[in-house]
Amino acid sequence: MKRAVVALALLCATVAASAETASILPGADPFALSDGGRLYIYPTGRGATLDVWSQAAAGWHDDRVLLTLKAISWAGDDRVGKHFLWAPDMIAANGRYYFYYAVGPQDPTPSRLGVATCDGPEGPCTDSGKPLLTGGNGFEAIDPMVFIAPTGTRYLYAGGSAGARLRVFTLAPDMVTIEHEVAVDQPPAFTEGVFMHERNGIYYLSYSHGHWNRSDYSVHYAMAPTPTGPWKYRGVLLASEGKYKGPGHHSFVRDPATGDWLIVYHRWEGKRGDGPYEGDRRTVIQKIDYLPDGEIAPIHMVD
Repeated sequence: MKRAVVALALLCATVAASAETASILPGADPFALSDGGRLYIYPTGRGATLDVWSQAAAGWHDDRVLLTLKAISWAGDDRVGKHFLWAPDMIAANGRYYFYYAVGPQDPTPSRLGVATCDGPEGPCTDSGKPLLTGGNGFEAIDPMVFIAPTGTRYLYAGGSAGARLRVFTLAPDMVTIEHEVAVDQPPAFTEGVFMHERNGIYYLSYSHGHWNRSDYSVHYAMAPTPTGPWKYRGVLLASEGKYKGPGHHSFVRDPATGDWLIVYHRWEGKRGDGPYEGDRRTVIQKIDYLPDGEIAPIHMVD
């Protein structure tokens, strides 16, 4: 889950081999987009805004706020206490870009998902003016992930945390309206932070397990013949090791320069014990590999 305001140092490097770290950036819950030959990363950040990092020849830079909590007219509806912006997701469709995000936490009022329409991957973005999905009855509307299947069907994956429940919906062509819910089996060890990607006809459902602020936070995954299952659970993909703790809430993306697949995730660094941790989380990019049978090769966190 996304709880604290995040402020982190910046370190840039270069992707060179599968065992090397590509970059370490500020933020948590990173969503990565490859568009126009560039990589963009959309993290949970300061709570009141959502920003974009973009990759250039000189390194990564963060020079644009895409959305502010104050600009979302409905975010204060029935609000008791303070809410934050979490877990963004950007996708291109209809010649535009659609920016999905969560407004939470759940208690004492329901968490909600929103969507803004953007002119480009770096904005400007305008909110739709209404929630896309509202939580309640044990379901937390958090961590949106939109995937457009090769058939053209537009899937919205969402949910998790306290209710640990994944829900899947189809979106209308306008990308800002839910058509209907799709019944899916609950994947083993699911907590939150779902991501869907496809490679060679195999659909990979990956997600976070455990507590967002403890060392049991980890990435698990399942494989399926369709975007909605049935899920073949493949186990833990990324877990705490050594000085790096709590890796999770990730995305997968192809490097536009090399075609390599990358995982983008956040982790804790320099923390003793198993938690709870507060304060800094870092977004990390690493190259991944696939095995001949399509499974993802084990991932080990490195410097």
